[in-house]
Amino acid sequence: MDFLAPLTDAFRGYGPIELVVELALIWAIVWTILRFLRRSSGAGVIRGFAVLVVVFAIVLRLTGDGNDTFARLRFLSDRVVGLVAIMLVVVFQPELRQAMITLGQAKFFGRGPSARDRVILAAGEAVDFLSKSQFGAIIVFERGLGLESLLRNSVPIDATVDPRLLQAIFYPNNPLHDLAVVIRGDRVAAAKVQLPLAPPGLVPSHLGSRHRAAVGVTLDSDCVVVVVSEENGRIRFAENGELSAPVGRDRVAEELARRLEVRLEPPVEPSTARAGPDDQGETT
Repeated sequence: MDFLAPLTDAFRGYGPIELVVELALIWAIVWTILRFLRRSSGAGVIRGFAVLVVVFAIVLRLTGDGNDTFARLRFLSDRVVGLVAIMLVVVFQPELRQAMITLGQAKFFGRGPSARDRVILAAGEAVDFLSKSQFGAIIVFERGLGLESLLRNSVPIDATVDPRLLQAIFYPNNPLHDLAVVIRGDRVAAAKVQLPLAPPGLVPSHLGSRHRAAVGVTLDSDCVVVVVSEENGRIRFAENGELSAPVGRDRVAEELARRLEVRLEPPVEPSTARAGPDDQGETT
């Protein structure tokens, strides 16, 4: 099997432990890249580039090696690979920037879980007020994939997450109450954020554009969204393109912590706010 000769030559001289370690590292890098691209808005672009690279690799393999046959074709393919690398940096610039921000905010750089606890408790308190007052609201919690493209035409806030701030933003007479608020880490990043609407059919017809926007932003992102109905104050969660059933006001912080994979300390206990009749899982 002559076609296996290059493969066997590539691994010749490697010790078994060295080979296992290198293959494990390569697998980890590839898995991380695939996970990064899985729900990125540029995933379709990378798939197109991958097909292009594979085609060129096959062509090069078929045109021989080490001689001058199709030398110009191989020269062009080398340049295309370099161009693809540059284009990938341009396409994924927002995602790469957010990945660096997330890395800088990691726990081993001194940021503990207590900040996320405060965000969840503050959001839960604000949502409780908004639900009882029947003030419509959309609160987006950014996770691994950044939402930079959605924030370009928004109103920057960059403030600590505080229940009174969220209540004031969504107060009906506030000029920022329309559209959504994006929370990044432990900061309110922006308000009046325009979200893409989910295609018809993904959201029940009796729910309006607020719920379609909540679902729409989760189709191309790994964010978690809390949406409060202006009609009846019902609270729902949107994640991975799906809208939950109504959630009781006393369970918002608990449900948010579960979806963000955060263990609240101390545990959330029932407050004076009680779930109303509209919060018992009705679908109308």
